[in-house]
Amino acid sequence: MSTFGRNIKFLRKREKCTQDDVAFALEMKRSTLSGYENGVAQPSVNVLISFSMYFNVAIDTLVKVELSDLSESQLFQIERGFDVFIKGSNLRVLAATLDQYNEENIELVSEKAKAGYRSGFADPDYIKVLPTFQLPFLSKQKKYRSFQISGDSMLPIPDGSYVTGEYVVDWNTIRDGQAYIILTIDDGLVFKVVENKIDSEQKFTLYSLNSIYDPYDISVRDVKEIWKFVNYISSEMPEANQEKQDLVDTVKQLRKEVQAIQTKLNL
Repeated sequence: MSTFGRNIKFLRKREKCTQDDVAFALEMKRSTLSGYENGVAQPSVNVLISFSMYFNVAIDTLVKVELSDLSESQLFQIERGFDVFIKGSNLRVLAATLDQYNEENIELVSEKAKAGYRSGFADPDYIKVLPTFQLPFLSKQKKYRSFQISGDSMLPIPDGSYVTGEYVVDWNTIRDGQAYIILTIDDGLVFKVVENKIDSEQKFTLYSLNSIYDPYDISVRDVKEIWKFVNYISSEMPEANQEKQDLVDTVKQLRKEVQAIQTKLNL
């Protein structure tokens, strides 16, 4: 049986369709469909296009990727029109790991592992040796990964925190003012607030939460992966915001002075 045959059979069963259902929809004989599924018959270009449109899956994916080996989140992305497996003319499968219950793990990229991730992010052998964990309150239909950050550019999120991100398939959906973990060619992993300038200038402008750091631009050609920030884990308590506390103290003092004046006027 060919990859194509296994894939259309897998997708048909996943959608709980019979061979008669699919054959009727594609205006072909059930025996012809059975031939494709069993690898006896070879599909023409027009047939490939028909199956691609019916299942909403790219032709390259149908003929090259073993869909049954993919995680639920990867299949979910494909079925909703975001074919994460094809980028330009290159086939790219997002490497992921599953736990003993066949649920997708959250891989953890520590500070020590960040240098290796720069080159191994697409290597399944590298990804499978990363530590993993689960966060039960996150969606099982999305792919998450956690990265340890360093430095003070994103304070009040402290140095050494673990930030968890949701894999971004379509970079055009990146929203201005939100935080993302970005894998770049030159700088490796960076955690920044993003301004999306893809449409106008084919670049992103990256901002730090710590205002002492200046924003800078990065071309989309220098970006390998993007993960949308969803939460962070830290063993440190955030420091009190002294400016806000000073304002609170000032307001309290003004209230006391106003109360004192009112008391004198009422005498």
